[in-house]
Amino acid sequence: MAVRIRLRRMGAKKSPTYRLVVADSRSPRDGRFIEEIGFYNPTTDPADIKVEEEKAIRWLSQGAKPSETVRYLLTSTGVLQKYEEIKKGQ
Repeated sequence: MAVRIRLRRMGAKKSPTYRLVVADSRSPRDGRFIEEIGFYNPTTDPADIKVEEEKAIRWLSQGAKPSETVRYLLTSTGVLQKYEEIKKGQ
């Protein structure tokens, strides 16, 4: 089973909010997911990004691949750098 970390669209029409979820790559965008690990609201200025670092690092270490947008969000919050440091230390 290929696991991805990706965005799940929530919110009303023309005012989206997203949740960062861990899901099987074969499931649809807003379909079944394994675990929710964060929140992203692009409509605020600046954008509101909240990521549960421990869960994200745990899933990355288990082999979950982030989508392009999620990779950018993880980089901007510093989670990806912490994961790389942990990976180098092992």
